[in-house]
Amino acid sequence: MINPLKISEMLSQANVLQEEVQRKLGQTVVEANSGGGAVTATMNGKKQLLKLHIDPAAVIGLSGNQPDVEMLEDLVVAAVNEAGRKADEAIQASVQGMLGGLKLPGLG
Repeated sequence: MINPLKISEMLSQANVLQEEVQRKLGQTVVEANSGGGAVTATMNGKKQLLKLHIDPAAVIGLSGNQPDVEMLEDLVVAAVNEAGRKADEAIQASVQGMLGGLKLPGLG
């Protein structure tokens, strides 16, 4: 039989854990680049883009004088997607560590 007092305690512990996870997500910062460092995206664990750095050389492109907008767009997309992937990995590692290796659906 389940003790109702234990359920309340468990819910309280779950709320504390959720607050801790949210705090860690905000503090987790990952960085990824594309084009050999031409574009660098910095993202937090909440998958919010914090910073995007574009090397001025990437604006000019490979053609010399004309900006290669399509190439630059591709580099930005690649850097942001890679930062998102790294954020997912960091989140998973952090949550798994907090849960003591429990295998929960959707977390591993």
